Amino acid sequence: MSENVVVTDIVRADPEIARALAEFGSATVHEAMGRIGYAGPAIRPIQQGASVSGTAITVSAAPGDNLMVHVAIEQSQDGDVIVVVPTTDSAFGFIGELMATQMQVRGVQAYVTSGGVRDTDELRRMGFPVWTAHVSAQGTVKDTAGAVNVPVVLGGAIVRAGDVVVADDDGVAIVPRERAAETLEAARARAAREAANRLRYQDGEISMDLNGLRPVVEGLGIRYMTQAEYDAR
Repeated sequence: MSENVVVTDIVRADPEIARALAEFGSATVHEAMGRIGYAGPAIRPIQQGASVSGTAITVSAAPGDNLMVHVAIEQSQDGDVIVVVPTTDSAFGFIGELMATQMQVRGVQAYVTSGGVRDTDELRRMGFPVWTAHVSAQGTVKDTAGAVNVPVVLGGAIVRAGDVVVADDDGVAIVPRERAAETLEAARARAAREAANRLRYQDGEISMDLNGLRPVVEGLGIRYMTQAEYDAR
């Protein structure tokens, strides 16, 4: 468990930059940063079609205890994403409809966790996006100290308070706040390249030529042969 503290005056990434990253999604942002920051396939959306980004409020919580999530809501503000990481794998419903209502009223963009959530039907109907490792009806207690706005490890990504959380149907990517501006520019450049390539694919070109993959295939010793040649080996 981290030191039992609540850091109240965190430095957040620029809010306009944080919001702008939602346009590009987790995969493009992950690639734009050099294939880092992806939280991993275990953190999945409970809904489809939501694409959000915002600044992280982080929570280190005891297994099966959501006390510090309540504290995090108090510390949250418009544009934040609450990121909750139990200290061990914990398939409990740490939040549901009532806690999400508080977050939504405060302008929290989403909830992301390596723990669990419940009331998923209600969360979808109220339009509050969630990414989670577990869906569980099992409730939590509120009697164990934890920490808010300390570094946590969400799946395969380190998250610090104020970093940018980008989440969509493909998963969750974390952008360090110091890299937010450069990542936005890199994501825009990557999206522009993909748009240009899309037009060329629509005109009939293929990735083997567009990406220069024929020399790679040849260099790896991969041989082309007819069916007759293959059968005659």
